[in-house]
Amino acid sequence: MYNQFKSVSLSHRNAPLAIREQLALNEAEAKSMMLRLKDFFDIADVLAVSTCNRTEIYYSSANDLNEDIIKLLLIEKGIEDVENFKAYFEQFSEGDAAVQHLFHVATGLQSQVVGDMQIPNQIKHAYQWSADLNMAGPFLHRLLHTIFFANKRVAQETFFRDGAASVSYAAVELLEGLMPNPKILVVGLGEIGTDVCRNLAQNTNAEVTLVNRTRSKAEALGAELGFRVADFADIESEIAHADIIVSSIQREEPFFTKEMMVRLRGMSFKYFIDLSVPRSVSPEVEEVPGVMLYTIDSIRSKADEALQRRLDSVPHVEEIITEAVVEFNDWSREMIVSPTIQKLKGALEQIRKEELGRFTKSLTESELEKVERITTSMMQKILKLPVLQLKAACKRGEAETLIDVLNDLFNLEKEKESH
Repeated sequence: MYNQFKSVSLSHRNAPLAIREQLALNEAEAKSMMLRLKDFFDIADVLAVSTCNRTEIYYSSANDLNEDIIKLLLIEKGIEDVENFKAYFEQFSEGDAAVQHLFHVATGLQSQVVGDMQIPNQIKHAYQWSADLNMAGPFLHRLLHTIFFANKRVAQETFFRDGAASVSYAAVELLEGLMPNPKILVVGLGEIGTDVCRNLAQNTNAEVTLVNRTRSKAEALGAELGFRVADFADIESEIAHADIIVSSIQREEPFFTKEMMVRLRGMSFKYFIDLSVPRSVSPEVEEVPGVMLYTIDSIRSKADEALQRRLDSVPHVEEIITEAVVEFNDWSREMIVSPTIQKLKGALEQIRKEELGRFTKSLTESELEKVERITTSMMQKILKLPVLQLKAACKRGEAETLIDVLNDLFNLEKEKESH
């Protein structure tokens, strides 16, 4: 099963946002995609991972179905230009590469912001969807639980999860410390503004209002995250209502000016967080009593410090992953010999029962119980050495030779057929 594990990946590493957003899958679409895969192909251990930065399918199959799965995904999303879109995908056709890739994705080493704290939860959601559809077998169960344990070690033993390492996350961390239960106005929903909103949805219970020049974009994001939406034409009344204004408007001149703040006299204390380049909030707004401004430079500095701590932790994280992969590989190899162990147990148990049937007819119930206990104990001791030798052979990569010897010695293939 290990060598049959494969995956296809479309991510920020090789596809722009305009491509990624066309192939993103929500929960319903991910589950539908997994069911379609089951209908079309002979596969198991299916995992569909989709975030704002990646869409990936993992599966186990004796055949390399990567290109077929990419085509099916594109068709399901209504994309006809299959050949051009196919070039954006990475394909992992070897078990080692697919397992390593999933470890790196799930721990945040492959994230756009290294060490992203959201990715472990997103992998858990994908795992739950797979389990809900009965598409996670023993291999995937063991693999994901090994990854979750490795993630726990990463959190406990390294600085890889510490601090806000992206500008958008650092901005959310900042505003959470400004006041309890604030009214937040997010103006401008480009990539950074959208990231702020997604982080707000996961990290605060604040009242959030979205404003964007293209209202339809604000409405789509507001519906997804459960945020209120207002018209850009009502921006001044929305400023008066808000405690914190997060701006990521793209324009050449500041939009929020001292004159605007003076015009809105009588308003309560305001915090501005300006994430725009060039700046969209004039520094002069702080000349108005009750207005405080945080610029992208101060926020980026905080994010850069956290990012450097995470980058310094990468070698330790990779050591943890290497140890986890070795442990998982040992288990996977033992899975290869598991059927032989079960057949050997079955063959010896059959011999034990046949011999007991021949010689125990005249025994009393208590005598029969003792004989049962003695012969069962003997069988377990006889089995112990072959089982240990099989597991040791797995680690040496020599299991197949010992499996053949045991099959010949105990005629296990015939035993299997007779049962």
